[in-house]
Amino acid sequence: MSLVKATIGAARDRPCTLVVCRGCCCGNPRKQPHVDHQWQLDQLRAAAAESAGRLAVRTTDCLGPCGQANVIVVQPATAGRAKGGRATWIGWANDDCMDDLLRWVAAGGPGLAQPSATLELQFIRPPGEARTRARGRGRGRARR
Repeated sequence: MSLVKATIGAARDRPCTLVVCRGCCCGNPRKQPHVDHQWQLDQLRAAAAESAGRLAVRTTDCLGPCGQANVIVVQPATAGRAKGGRATWIGWANDDCMDDLLRWVAAGGPGLAQPSATLELQFIRPPGEARTRARGRGRGRARR
């Protein structure tokens, strides 16, 4: 029997999406006084507006890894996910990395384009994955 994979609803043409943390630490000028938080959002939103629907930006409350604030999660577009792209967590997303981030997502983002080497240095593990690996229950653990 052959299974046909169908994409339904909003997932059919989902754009690359930037989820920008603006919770307790991210976006907080007291914790990150050297970062122009509003400028960052303005830059990201302007890029989304110019992308003809290929990029979306949204903000959210605390994503968790406060020690690595400011956090942005790059969710792949539908085409990127189909090619193996997965959500990529970026920590310490300060003003210096905005150009690299915007170039990467303009080229397609996860699954469709390679990020710059400097941006890759800011990739972090999602909070749940980091906790699982720390407890020894990650994929690399040998089974007995």
